[in-house]
Parts: sequence; C-alpha cells; structure tokens
Amino acid sequence: MAIEDTRRAVQRVVDQLCEQGILTATVEVSLERPKSRDHGDYATNVALVAAKYSTIPPRELGNLIAERLSLDPAFTEVTVAGPGFVNIKLSARAQGEIAQRAVELGSAYGRNDTLTGKSFNIEFISANPTGPLHLGHTRWAAVGDALARVLAAAGADVTTEFYINDRGVQMDKFGASVMAASHGDSVPEDGYHGGYILDLAAAIVRLHPEFAQLSLSDQLVAYREAAYALQLQQQKDVLGIFRTHFDVWYSERRLYESGAVERAQSRLEEQGHVYSSDGALWLRTTTFGDDKDRVLIKENGERTYFAADTAYYVDKRMRGCDTAIYLLGADHHGYVNRLRAVAACAGDDMDENIEVLIGQLVKITRGGVEVKLSKRSGQIVTLEELVEEVGVDAARYTLARYPVDTPLVVDLEEIARKANDNPVFYVQYAHARISSVLRNARDLGVNWREAEFQPELLNSDQENELLGVLEKFPAVIATAAELREPHRVARYLEELATAYHRFYDACRVLPRSDEELSESHIARLWVCAAAQQTLSNGLDLLGVSAPEKM
Repeated sequence: MAIEDTRRAVQRVVDQLCEQGILTATVEVSLERPKSRDHGDYATNVALVAAKYSTIPPRELGNLIAERLSLDPAFTEVTVAGPGFVNIKLSARAQGEIAQRAVELGSAYGRNDTLTGKSFNIEFISANPTGPLHLGHTRWAAVGDALARVLAAAGADVTTEFYINDRGVQMDKFGASVMAASHGDSVPEDGYHGGYILDLAAAIVRLHPEFAQLSLSDQLVAYREAAYALQLQQQKDVLGIFRTHFDVWYSERRLYESGAVERAQSRLEEQGHVYSSDGALWLRTTTFGDDKDRVLIKENGERTYFAADTAYYVDKRMRGCDTAIYLLGADHHGYVNRLRAVAACAGDDMDENIEVLIGQLVKITRGGVEVKLSKRSGQIVTLEELVEEVGVDAARYTLARYPVDTPLVVDLEEIARKANDNPVFYVQYAHARISSVLRNARDLGVNWREAEFQPELLNSDQENELLGVLEKFPAVIATAAELREPHRVARYLEELATAYHRFYDACRVLPRSDEELSESHIARLWVCAAAQQTLSNGLDLLGVSAPEKM
C-alpha cells in the first residue's frame, strides 16, 4: 500500500468527520515516515491541525480517527501518541504489495503526475563554439540532464536547450586563431590557444585546400565558419557520449536573423518599461529588484548583449514554455536579479515564469593534488578527458550527487575505485547483485512471476525496511522535481542499496540444495525484482547505467 493510498484513507476519515459535523471544516492530510519503525509505518499530525475546527481536544480527535482507521484491513495497528499524533502500521500484505506494484509497473515505477500540465524549458551548458567543453560545463551536463529527466518523471513537459554563443568578437578571434595556425603562424596573443586549435587547422586544410586561394578577409570568414562547424560538432559528439541530449540547439545568430530581438523590444515597450536617456535605449529593471537599469541599444545604435539576453527569454516564452529554467555558472551570479527583472518587464511573473539556478565550481584532484592543465586545451580540464579518465557513469553520478550550489572537489582516483565506499559503485553493485540472484533463480527453474505471490509473508524487520524504502521512490522523484534537486535521487539510491544489502544478508532468498522452494522464497524474489527495477529506474534518471554484472 503506497503512501498516497494511506493518505487517501486518512483523508476519507477526516472528510467523514466534517460531513458529520464533528469538524466544521476539512483539512488536508499529510503523512511522514517515523524515524523509528516502532512508531509505525506512517504518522500524521492531522488531529492536531483539525482540532481548531472542532470542540474536541486533539488527542480525543486522534483517538476517533484511529478508531475508524482500525476498521480498514490494510492497517494492523493505529495508535495515538503524545498530544494527538496518529501512528499507522500497515499489514504485511498491504506493505508487500509495494513490491508487486514496482515489478508490474516496470520502468514506469516512480513516475507521478506532480507536475502534469506544466511545461519547462531548461537551458544549460550554453558554451561558445570556440573550444572544448570544460569541467564547469560537465557539471551542468550531468545536473541539467538529470533535472530534465526528473521533471519529466514528475509529469512535466520538458524541452532541453543549448544556447550557442556564435556571434560577436570571440568568433572572429577564434577564426583568426585557426587561420594563423593553418598558415604556420603564431596565434594572436588575444586569440585561442591549445592543441585543439592546431587540430582544427589541420582538419580544415585537409578538407578545404581551396581556402588558401581566398583573400585574407575571405579566409578569415571561411576559417571561422569551418572551425565553428567542426567545434560545434565535437561538442555535440562528446555530449552524446556523456548521454546528454538537447531537444533544441539555439543559435544566437538565429535570434538576430529571425527578428526575435525586435519582437522582444516591442513587447517590452508595450509593457511600458523601455525609456531613452543620454542617446541610449534603456530597460527599467530596477523596478523589479535589479541593481541598475540596463542598456538595450547604445548611443552608437549598437545593441548590447543584454538585448540578446532579453530577446532570448521572450523568445522562449513565446515558444510556449510555462517556466524558463536557466542553469548558470558561479560567475553569473549577477544575472539572477537581472533575468528575473527581464521576466517582470515582459509582463511575466518572475516567481513563476523564470528560475535561475547557480552552480558552484568543481575542482579536480588526483590523489589529493589538484589537476589544472589539459593535454589539448591548455588551461582547462575538458569533459572528454574526464570521461576518458573515469568513465561516463562515475562522472555523471558524482557530479549529480551533490547540490549544485555547493563547491565540489572530485578526486579522479576515488570516483574510479571499485569499492563500497564509492557511491556509484555501491549502487551499481546492488543492482548487479540482484541481477545475479534473479539469474540464479532462473537457472534453478524458479518461475517466480508465474507463482502465487503472498505479500503477507514479508514480515521481517529487514523486509519491512526494504519495502518502506521502495515505497518512497515516487515521493523522492516528486520532491526532487519540485525543488529542482536531482541529487536527492542519488542519495535515495544509496539508501535503497543499503536496505537491500541488509535484507539479503538477513533473509534467505533462494533455497539451499537440501531445501524445498517455499512461498517465502517466491515473495522475496518479488522484493528482489522490485529493488532491481527501482535501482534501474533511479540510475536512469541520473543518466547512469544499471549493470547486470560487475
């Protein structure tokens, strides 16, 4: 019996008390898992909350609720503690049915409708196409993709988006750097350095020997565009390897070419927040909490980068999302208030239609010593090199396991270690261990799915603990989605792995050679399969594989 089923049962009792005039108004029931299972499987403070709508004292009201709940065969014991807390203990059958539900729902187990009807556009990474993706991008690649998966699992309509910063001076510097390298010249001091520039130059010379016949000005454009295409494709390729996929790759150039900048300005003018001063055009963002108003068009008629930021937000909303979520690096902390102000200036609710998440820095160490230099890009560690060093699973799990608003130190040796104190290994090993148990059952000819499942046999402390953890999975997903905290899924998986290992160590799952197959063995195999499915589903939300052998 899931927590929502139990909550509804309590809610029915409260509503009945309201209909009978014992309560003058109904209240919404909430449940929690007591820290000690001795207090039951669930606890509710509804009697304390509802007492203000009744002449009955809270504890007496709690006794009345407990008396009526006790009539439900799904509950073996309902008691009242303290000033009126109602503790509920499920029957073994009701508790055991959680395993059956997880197995039968399969990959859908845990998915819920918390955010059904809501649509999100999540923009993350958004790098310049002038070099490889670095460590900061890597954290957002793991977290942003995991967040998108979690939101979708909670019922939301999600679009993932990569904003390509492919316009401006940095693109010309990039083109000039590649062109210089192709000629065998030194890269300009303010250009882009690193081995990857030489690689791009060599590739373009091989693919486009005709560029050498162009004028220098035409060569600059040709090299810039060819290097742009190659570097963007390299970013797409490495993100594909990292299991991070985008629904939309949105070009900054397209923003200007499509007229989106002009449309955004018109919308802001209609809202009355645009004004002229000192020959420039301004957006009055201070009205909505920004520290200063922002220039849209300079005195010389040139549009600012802020104008592009504004147009991009308006364009996202015009494409239909309810909420635009931005995942930005620590150096963009000043963008929070200005982007929220942009939403308000555009006529939106800055608490509903926009969210800006700021991620802190990641430091890479090896054996406790910081790793600073990249082999191919000079001053950065790239996503590709991190994956080559530790693998996709270890990198994604580790980066998604921690709240993004805290700095993170990742030791390459530690996250690659195959040991139980390495969280990703610990969780994956639990899945592999269960897979081995189910394979052994199959080899013994045990067809547990076709046998009668008797959930009431799952009544030991370890079985109850494991079933209780399994039951929490949908709520964990809902909370992770609501709070935009996918790391909660990783921490839950570690809790689940611990509960499974305790269960397996205490409960005989398969019969010994001299034993007959019993109904208890069958029931425990259902629990094993439920744990395996839940681990698999949770790992998938993090973009991490669920191996069947290790």
